[in-house]
Amino acid sequence: MEFFLGKTILITGATGFLAKVLLEKILRTQPNIKKIFLLIRAKDSESARQRFNNEVLEIELFRVVKEKVGGSLSLSALAEEKVFPVPGDISSGDELGIVNSHLKDQVLREVDIIINSAATTTFDERYDVAMSINTFGAFNVLKFAKKCSKVKMLVHVSTAYVCGQGSGILPERPLYLGETLNGNSYLDIEVEKKVIEEQLKELEAQKATEKEVRLAMKDLGIQRAKLHGWPNTYSFTKAMAEMLLLASKESLHLIILRPTIITSTYKEPFPGWIEGARTIDIFVLMYGKGKANFVMGDPNTILDAIPGDMVVNSILAALVHHANHEYSAPQELIYHVGSSFTNPLKANDIQKLFFRYFTDNPWSSKSGEIVKVRKPVFLTSMKGLRTYIAIHYLPILKVLKLLNMILFNYFEEKCMTVEKNINLVIRLAELYKPYLFFYGSFDDTNTERLRRATTKMNLSETLYFDPNCIKWEDYFMKTHIPGVVKYSF
Repeated sequence: MEFFLGKTILITGATGFLAKVLLEKILRTQPNIKKIFLLIRAKDSESARQRFNNEVLEIELFRVVKEKVGGSLSLSALAEEKVFPVPGDISSGDELGIVNSHLKDQVLREVDIIINSAATTTFDERYDVAMSINTFGAFNVLKFAKKCSKVKMLVHVSTAYVCGQGSGILPERPLYLGETLNGNSYLDIEVEKKVIEEQLKELEAQKATEKEVRLAMKDLGIQRAKLHGWPNTYSFTKAMAEMLLLASKESLHLIILRPTIITSTYKEPFPGWIEGARTIDIFVLMYGKGKANFVMGDPNTILDAIPGDMVVNSILAALVHHANHEYSAPQELIYHVGSSFTNPLKANDIQKLFFRYFTDNPWSSKSGEIVKVRKPVFLTSMKGLRTYIAIHYLPILKVLKLLNMILFNYFEEKCMTVEKNINLVIRLAELYKPYLFFYGSFDDTNTERLRRATTKMNLSETLYFDPNCIKWEDYFMKTHIPGVVKYSF
């Protein structure tokens, strides 16, 4: 792609899943790129380089590019030439926490494009932490971009779920300052900032422990999100980021990508790579390991999944396309990257595939015990979940506690494990409830226009991101679930 010839890119959130897939794709397919600056949380340049080597370059994701360039030494040499880790933090002000003045000046002078993928994706993150990274961190990236002498485009990776618990066809529309999803209140981001400050002061006056502060700030985030119509802290703080960016972008070309549930790679650099348990994969872990034999949700709910490499390709396609097409209307700068509109996948279909996979490929524990799974049960309410727990979990816990008393705490660890599993299941059910009872599909008119543009530029093979090509049964049975088992179990 000629567009990347001689270009310099700054990527934030560089040690995250999506940024790693993006970096790999660029290194493997764009040899003419000039530089890639990676913003990494670290105390100095040496620590940033060490994190980059350990957490990025040495992972299996880079196996293909390593083979392409001729081994580990050649990959290291390529990285030394093209990739420059920058110690910093988007939550540390509009200079992104870059304290090395020489390095900061170099970035400000040389960068052509900024891709902001930094975020905390925990649904119930501490409100102060989520605001500092997801909302004000994104705003800091925008302010930094305005200081750069050459930057013309900023790509901000958001989430499709800024829509909250919408239903029907959800348009690629912008979010504006002050608007809420329930219409019952006015959203003032400065007020939200003061609410956080006051709560922290109050907790400090009460001499609250670190744990008490953490729990209080988590609760505050959920409360404030629900007050304005969002289901959780993550989607709420990401929505506020979009509002700030659109209100303040001025002449900067801002592109907002809204991926849905990001899953393992579909094709590149190889199928099935994933890092950590992401959303639906938490159930894969619990079910495959025999920790839970049920899923809460509506069997007809559409779970909108999209492979990570397709999200990365949509980012690159947007950059190439918008380099030659200036759009001023905000709604033309927003892209839903998902599958629900054109290739929907129901929760019931996924549940059947999980059952088939782990029946044919049962998990073996460390002790060699084979985990036999049963067909998962769908529970359609929190009441149903608590009833299920009362029937299937509590009797086991009562017996263990009784034996524990008789045998002098011999089963103490098992008791704690069962109690921990019960609490985890309830917590996860509450957090994921909005997505397991979701009745919307994401309109992708802009994204389809982008796909057509890549076809005209003869880039549809290089930058594939059409979910219609995914055969969900093959993808889950042969790619995604095996990938989760390999990389996350």
